[in-house]
Amino acid sequence: MMDFTEPVTWVASILGLVIALSGFLVVTSKNLIHAALGLVGALGATAGLFLVLSAEFVAWVLVLVYIGAVIVLFLFGIMITRAPVGYDVDLDNDRKLIAAIGAGSLFVLTSFAALDSFGDTPLLGLGEPTSTGDLADALLGRFVLPFEFVSFVLLAALVGGITVARKDATPLGEGTDE
Repeated sequence: MMDFTEPVTWVASILGLVIALSGFLVVTSKNLIHAALGLVGALGATAGLFLVLSAEFVAWVLVLVYIGAVIVLFLFGIMITRAPVGYDVDLDNDRKLIAAIGAGSLFVLTSFAALDSFGDTPLLGLGEPTSTGDLADALLGRFVLPFEFVSFVLLAALVGGITVARKDATPLGEGTDE
């Protein structure tokens, strides 16, 4: 059971509520700019949770990479592709009830799995901050394959973004013979 007499529990609970509300804004907003701002709120609160858990490096990387770069890229993508900025009827769907039931079921199952896995282990164990050197040793040692896999996923996202943003419809390498 969580001890609500500790201030860190209150901070983590408030940040969790901000994440949930921002995530709800992301998936329900019919305005792409508002959805992007909701994503900024969710990612910022997630960085706050990492700060509460003494993972400063991960928190600042989250702020720099996701909030600083990915959101700017997302907003540039909206502007370049001339996506509708205001309310868009096409973003509405008739399957809201099915989606809500599915999301609620997934939340309940995930909550039971997390509570069953951790048992009475405190969720907010404040320890010593991890050094950046230890993190680098783990990323470039034990976790080198997942680290490299993420680089390929980011490369694919970059190529996909460039492909979507291109104005002409001709495939790369095919052009007019001049």
